[in-house]
Amino acid sequence: MAPAKRVLLPQPIEQEAVAVLQAANVEIVTAPDKRTETVAPLLKGVQGVILRTGVFFSKELMSQADELQVISRTGAGVDNVDVAAATRMGILVTVVPGANTRSVVEHALTLIMSLMKQIPLMDREIRRDNFAIRFKNLPRDLNGKTLGLVGLGRIGSELARTCRQAFDMHILAYDPYVAPETRAAVKGRVEFCDLEKLFREADVISLHIPFSPETQKMIGARQLSWMKPDAFLVNTSRGGVIDEGALVQCLRERKIAGAGLDVFAREPLPEDHPLKGLDNVILTPHTAALTRECVMRVAVEAARATLDVFQGRKPDGLVNPEVLTQPRWQGFPTV
Repeated sequence: MAPAKRVLLPQPIEQEAVAVLQAANVEIVTAPDKRTETVAPLLKGVQGVILRTGVFFSKELMSQADELQVISRTGAGVDNVDVAAATRMGILVTVVPGANTRSVVEHALTLIMSLMKQIPLMDREIRRDNFAIRFKNLPRDLNGKTLGLVGLGRIGSELARTCRQAFDMHILAYDPYVAPETRAAVKGRVEFCDLEKLFREADVISLHIPFSPETQKMIGARQLSWMKPDAFLVNTSRGGVIDEGALVQCLRERKIAGAGLDVFAREPLPEDHPLKGLDNVILTPHTAALTRECVMRVAVEAARATLDVFQGRKPDGLVNPEVLTQPRWQGFPTV
C-alpha cells in the first residue's frame, strides 16, 4: 500500500474542507502559527499545501520542501505565491476560479449603493440628532447611471450583468486582455472603451484587475483627475493597483465624491494611515470574499484540487500548466 499523502495547513481551514481530505485518507499537518520560521520545517515530507492569504510562499520557503507537488490557493489570486519559482521547482500552483465571484460582486455592489445612498453619512448624522439631513437630498439614484469597469473577468462581467438588469445602468469596460468569447457574449450590453473615456464618463468606477508589475499603481493621479467630481471609485481587487497617496490627496481635496475600498497596498491598514481620517471613504478589511458561505466553498474546492493532483487528475484552476512538461510529471494528464 502506498504511504498516505501529507498536506500542510499553514493556517486553519474550514472543517468541511478538512473532512474532504480525511475522507481520502490524507494526513494533515497543521502549523501552530503562520510565521515563516514555523512553517518552513513543517514542509519536509509534505506533498501538498493548502494556502490562505496569511503566508507568502517564496522561493526560499519552497526550497525547504523535498516532496512538495502542489500549492492549492483558497481563492482566485496568487500574489502570495512566487509562481515562477514554483514552476522552476516543478510544483503545481492551483486556484479556485469563480468560487468567490458572487460574494465579491455582492460586496462591490454594497459599497456602490452605500456610497450612492450616503449611508455612512446618514447614519452619523442621525446619531447626532440631525434628522433634518434628510432635506438636503444627498442620496442619489443608481438607476440609469454609468458604471465603469476596469477588468471584465468573471467578477466584472457578473457585476455588469447585475447592474444592467437591476438598475438599467450603462456599462463601460476597459480590459485589453478580455477574451474574444467574452467580448462577443456581452456585445450590445457592454461598451468597450479606453481608460480615459471610462474615467471621464462613469458615475461609479469599479476595479476588478489582478495585481502584477503591469497593474501596480495603474490608477494614479492622472487617472483620478479624469473623474467627474460627483463620481465614486470602488476597489475590491487588490490595493496595489491604486496609488494610495494620490487617492488620499484626491479625497482630501474633494475632487471626487468618495471611494469604497476593501483592499489596500499594505494590510492590515497601518494605525496612522490617512484614509482612516477621511469621511468620504468607506473602508472594509479585505472581506469581500470572506462570507461564511464563500470561505467554506473555496476551502473545499482547494482541498479537492489537491486531491485531483494526488489522484492523477489535472485540476481546473491550474495556474502553471507548463510544469506538466517536466520529467517529474511524466504520465500526468495535460488536458
